[in-house]
Amino acid sequence: MSEDRAAEFGEVDGLATIRLHRPGLTRKAKEELLEAVTRAAESTTARAVLFLGSDRAFCLGQDLAEHARILEETPDQALTTVREHYNRIVLALESIQVPVVVGIGGACVGAGLGFALAGDVRVAAGRAKFGTAFTGIGLASDSGLALRLVRSLGQARAMELMLLGTVFGAARAQELGLVTEVVADEDWEARAREVAAQLASGPTAAFVAAKREVRSAADGQSDLPELLEEEADLQNQLGVTADHVGAVSSFLNKQKPTFTGR
Repeated sequence: MSEDRAAEFGEVDGLATIRLHRPGLTRKAKEELLEAVTRAAESTTARAVLFLGSDRAFCLGQDLAEHARILEETPDQALTTVREHYNRIVLALESIQVPVVVGIGGACVGAGLGFALAGDVRVAAGRAKFGTAFTGIGLASDSGLALRLVRSLGQARAMELMLLGTVFGAARAQELGLVTEVVADEDWEARAREVAAQLASGPTAAFVAAKREVRSAADGQSDLPELLEEEADLQNQLGVTADHVGAVSSFLNKQKPTFTGR
């Protein structure tokens, strides 16, 4: 890593990696994170994305020292970062069509929780801590957090977490369904990478279609006939892929399928 980089992007063998090195988000960190997420979203070769923080934290949200300075010097500019950075980061994450695995090694709060919930699978260290954090500093939420919490937990539980700002551990996060898997502290990154590599070697087109179906169902805007039509269209498209044809043949021959993403 370059000494002054807060966020970086890399891709090897179909697995794109976004690495956030700095837990507190300065303007520079947000710009670099947006660049990394955008590169992941625009990759034509990535079959899965791995989004990692550090052992200390996945992401703590806004760097409050920088924020305090801006409040003092140009208070009318203090929250323009929501539209300029946070919204764009979340929309870029949402535009990633392939599976996104989030590795959480430590604290995951505020905007960091919003970013994590924009992923599809979350692997957390046992020491990880979670919280909304916003009301504790006199703000409501940003980074799509309210929407993600309502969709994941329902209105009542989302309201509890938003208003009370309760900090909770990895086990509770898993119980709530906000975390897919909790592992030993020393294993979080290796396990997240293992899951991401598994997805990167899978039937990519099917994963993309599955994400589309789940999102359509979750947004509540489509009725059952519309969802059924979408499923039928997607199945027709997938039915002629090499991955589907090969997997059916492998099943009939009692062999393990090999997926190429085509």
